[in-house]
Amino acid sequence: MRSYLLASFAMLCFSLAPFAALAQDIHVQVSKQYKLSPDDAYHFPTIMNALDHAPDVPPGARLYIEIAPGTYAERIYVSHDRPRTTLVGIGKDPSDVVITAAQNVKTAQSTFFSETMEILADDFQADNLTVENAAGATGQALAVSVTADRTIFKRCRLLGYQDTVFAQYGRQYYTDTYISGAVDFLFGNAPAVFDHSEIHATAPGYLTAQGRTNATQPTGYVIVNSKLTHDAIPEGRSLLLGRAWRSYARVVIMHSEIAAGFDPRGWNNWGKDTKNIDYAEYENTGPGADTTGRVSWMHKLTAAEAQAYEPKNFLAGDDHWNPEAVAAKMP
Repeated sequence: MRSYLLASFAMLCFSLAPFAALAQDIHVQVSKQYKLSPDDAYHFPTIMNALDHAPDVPPGARLYIEIAPGTYAERIYVSHDRPRTTLVGIGKDPSDVVITAAQNVKTAQSTFFSETMEILADDFQADNLTVENAAGATGQALAVSVTADRTIFKRCRLLGYQDTVFAQYGRQYYTDTYISGAVDFLFGNAPAVFDHSEIHATAPGYLTAQGRTNATQPTGYVIVNSKLTHDAIPEGRSLLLGRAWRSYARVVIMHSEIAAGFDPRGWNNWGKDTKNIDYAEYENTGPGADTTGRVSWMHKLTAAEAQAYEPKNFLAGDDHWNPEAVAAKMP
């Protein structure tokens, strides 16, 4: 009897296996032309309507929210219970789908409540769209806040002024993406890679304000295969690659093109002990890549050291995540 029961259980598991393997992705559409209806779980007038009311995806499947061209004046919150969500703009260009809000530190009563888009769910993806905080030079005003693991932004535009991208927790990969701002507009303490992207300063200030708090944290920002550009810098003002928000700040820039006009010192310790700050550069090009005027505590990586900061190595983690491979399969 026991062997019969075991055999029956094995046959049942075998018969169910194909259904588990065929977990179906769910696709819903967002367009300002749609009306919200309790009888329709697949067409929505706003992105938040879709996040709130789309069907739950089975384990291993993904929710695709396909967004028609238009400007969506709304704040986006991707909660923990929406893992494996992809927001994808279906326009020809990232500028065709714009998600915009204009909260700042004063109106939201906190920097960390000012974001246009907040990501808390693991395995989030955004593709071919713009996220904007339109508050301008009014203080801290986040476009994107990410505290989730295995996040990918691909072919996006992330626009703001101060604190545009709060990359705080979880592995994050930004590729083929344009990010603009002026003051500390890449900040936080996630392990994050900005690959084949353009980091553009619209005013004097600092590109990065990385927040690593001790030497054992596997965090930091890596800018690789990218372009660092800026608008005109007024006389008497300066633009630097970064300043240390926390005592063990780590930023690596490699294989990137740095425009002329950056302060030749490159980096600022923001009052921290320089022996703990890890700012490094490797094989960059362009007039701003000349390191002869850099601060003495910046170091040049060797080829062997630089390998650790390639995206598939720096973001691998215990699960051997390969963000380049995942991004290549995105729509």
